[in-house]
Amino acid sequence: MAGLLGDLADLVLPAPCAGCEAERVPLRYGVCAGCAAGLEALRPFRRPSGSLSSGLPPCVAVGAYEGALRGVLLAYKEKGRHRLAQPLGSLLATAVARLAPRGTPVTLVPVPSTAAAARERHGDHMLRLAAHTVRRLRAAGWQADVSPQLEALPRPDSTSLSVAGRRAAAEDSLRIRRARIGVRRRATPPEGTLVVVDDIVTTGATLAAVTRRLEEAKMQVDGAAVLAATQLRRSSTSGFAGFPPGGTEKVNAGHPVSRTRGDAGASAR
Repeated sequence: MAGLLGDLADLVLPAPCAGCEAERVPLRYGVCAGCAAGLEALRPFRRPSGSLSSGLPPCVAVGAYEGALRGVLLAYKEKGRHRLAQPLGSLLATAVARLAPRGTPVTLVPVPSTAAAARERHGDHMLRLAAHTVRRLRAAGWQADVSPQLEALPRPDSTSLSVAGRRAAAEDSLRIRRARIGVRRRATPPEGTLVVVDDIVTTGATLAAVTRRLEEAKMQVDGAAVLAATQLRRSSTSGFAGFPPGGTEKVNAGHPVSRTRGDAGASAR
């Protein structure tokens, strides 16, 4: 009932555009036409390995953490606009598609939220997002599934920690989910391509910690896909370290997961 009332409220009292916060503009899936066009134009790029923590597999991001993508992601994650999960899932699917060959099974392992964060956000935002990503991949011809292998424990504020300290805190806060009573956990790892998915990557410490935990459990991680990558520091040759010149780099020439304009108005998430 709460979800239904929220949807009705969106129809009667439409919220500002999630991307640019413009008011009194036609919206679809929570974004205006301008932000939808900007999101539609995003092309996934590979984050250079030198800008990430060691031990992380190839990492593909949909776009830089700025502009409409930043606004939509914050609206979904921090402002309770859960309907944005559908278009954000379509965007994330384009990054996963760069890592998973069509025709082979792909398993998504979302970076888990702590119990406290999940309560505050009325659910695990990445688990919800991964479910929509799987639906979009299946519609495009992939054999895809979600496997929430990990759970997150509370960890200290990382602002005062060193890089090594953040890495250790991230790894210590993760553990493989325990099997439920009466249910035997599968002994064999998922077949096909295993991709870790998250919303944002900065240093890559969390994604690297997730990768190590999964590999300790005999699961081979083939890559990481995220919605947004933050800009770390300026570089004399390429603008910001961690981004190629011009801000993005196409990983492949083709676009395996096609998106219509309605999709990315959809895919605006």
